[in-house]
Amino acid sequence: MDDALVWIDCEMTGLDLTVDHIIEIAVIITDGHLNIIAEGPNIIVHQPKSVLDGMNEWCTKHHGESGLTASVLASIISTTQAEAQILAFLEAHKVPKGKVPLAGNSVHADKAFLKKEMPLLVDFLHYRIVDVSTVKELWRRWYPNVTPPQKKWTHRALDDIKESIAELQFYHDNIFK
Repeated sequence: MDDALVWIDCEMTGLDLTVDHIIEIAVIITDGHLNIIAEGPNIIVHQPKSVLDGMNEWCTKHHGESGLTASVLASIISTTQAEAQILAFLEAHKVPKGKVPLAGNSVHADKAFLKKEMPLLVDFLHYRIVDVSTVKELWRRWYPNVTPPQKKWTHRALDDIKESIAELQFYHDNIFK
């Protein structure tokens, strides 16, 4: 399990750490070759209407169209409960504390919100991250004539993780042969 990756994606009410919050979080564990070991919880985190009313135009549009906004209002799961469920999932799958990095696309943003709202989860993971967006930026510069896989852009946490894993697999197969 030491070569595993813990893929996490969060949907937030925006990107401002001072006012925005996590509203959805999903987790997948892969091995070092990107094979899925376990698909974890996909949790909608409750936030009050007052928080959702403060979302910017982009979040209001996309989270509204995807159904996430309505799901957040209907959810009864708190941020603390979501964190506990994810930690229980990682422990149940024998993920060693402090050994496995966080992976995802632009995952530094997710990690910043996790550090604020789910610090026990951040402490459970290794300090290193595997950020697919870094590889994407290098690919764009070094291989401009080859198009990576197209994303669906559903802006839902579990879909985004699966697309990130597929994207890193594409880079693995085409760069890191």
